[in-house]
Amino acid sequence: MVFDLETKKKEDWKELLTPEAKQTLMNLIDGAKRHRGAYSQADDAKVAQLWSALVEMRNELDDVKKTLGRLEEPWRAIVGLGDVEKRKTVEKLVEELIKPTDEETKDATRKLVDSLMRF
Repeated sequence: MVFDLETKKKEDWKELLTPEAKQTLMNLIDGAKRHRGAYSQADDAKVAQLWSALVEMRNELDDVKKTLGRLEEPWRAIVGLGDVEKRKTVEKLVEELIKPTDEETKDATRKLVDSLMRF
């Protein structure tokens, strides 16, 4: 509670939060309500309710990590395909410019493409 010196009234601190923060707080409280049976039996129910909210936050974080883990492998494959396509495009451009005819020129062209792909 915040004490307003002019009106000598206490203002609820939650009213001073941004609308987004208020919504986040309400979501945390709602999530913690799942554990009401447990925290209501605690010696300090307010602290136990905070711990319950932390449990809910941890569960959400674990779900996000699991989802990201499932996306990581396909994403790497997509990036790999992108690299293959880039290499093909660079090879085509270099071969059009140099027009290698013998093995020595072809080898130099491959080295040039390798060098360009490192950028």
